[in-house]
Amino acid sequence: MKHVSILVPETAVIEAIADPRYLFTAVNEFLQASGKLPLFKVELVGMTKEIRLNTDLIFVPAISGNIDYALEMNKGMLPWIVKQHAKGAEVASLCMGAFLLASTGLLKGKKCSTHWLFAAQFRALFPDVELVDGSIITDAQGIYSSGGANSYWNLLLYLVEKYTDRDTAILAAKYFAIDIDRESQLAFMMFQGQKGHEDEKIKQAQEFIDLNYQEKITVDQLADLLALGRRSFERRFKQATKNTVIEYIQRVKIEAAKRSFESSRKNITEVMFDVGYTDTKSFRDVFKKITGLTPIEYRNKYHKEVPVLMA
Repeated sequence: MKHVSILVPETAVIEAIADPRYLFTAVNEFLQASGKLPLFKVELVGMTKEIRLNTDLIFVPAISGNIDYALEMNKGMLPWIVKQHAKGAEVASLCMGAFLLASTGLLKGKKCSTHWLFAAQFRALFPDVELVDGSIITDAQGIYSSGGANSYWNLLLYLVEKYTDRDTAILAAKYFAIDIDRESQLAFMMFQGQKGHEDEKIKQAQEFIDLNYQEKITVDQLADLLALGRRSFERRFKQATKNTVIEYIQRVKIEAAKRSFESSRKNITEVMFDVGYTDTKSFRDVFKKITGLTPIEYRNKYHKEVPVLMA
């Protein structure tokens, strides 16, 4: 019997507690229906003066609201997580639960995923953790994490398959209507410009790119505009934004293309020219690298005219 402990921290997202409990309870029912014994003992673990429970798998659910407040309110849970991990328990964070998991120190030097919207804040708080942009699931030797919001369902199914088998995981995926092998949250990410830094020169460069992304912008042009040497400008830009200059320009262009696909009737070629690309293959390759989808896949996914039934 595997003991599954789902933490109930202050400011927790209730669904991130209820969903893993529902899933692993349902898996027990699937196993019993096929003539097998139930595998999981699922328990909720709240904040107490001393948690005596020993366990095999800990879920750290998503938290909401002010992150600093949530971390302060829940710091009493951290020693128990560390102690259980030292005894062999595995630990899985769901979405924003990565902030709590990282606070234990168990993620130091390891890969981790969280909601894409809070990536910059996570990196600022935990510079010694390797945050993986766009990832749905990370598995670092028994420490797991999931990407944003409902992406945690993919981690839950991943763990079901690990502890049972592929057939049971597929059955659970069908029962809960989840795409079992989705590997990226890139298609859901919105590029917000990474302007939360103090380098005013680089902010000027970013603003110029944001206003002129339709044009062909070169690194030398931007360096000259700011009266900086090219090497110094590139170094400062990467340090401030975590992107190279070329990567940043590409992401601004592709974000504009995404908005156009979502809201207009323009075809792929029209959008491509609008954002400053002239080569179809280049546009397609960069678009897929950033979003995980081809331009036509993205358009079909997010620009569907839903018929309205009239009385």
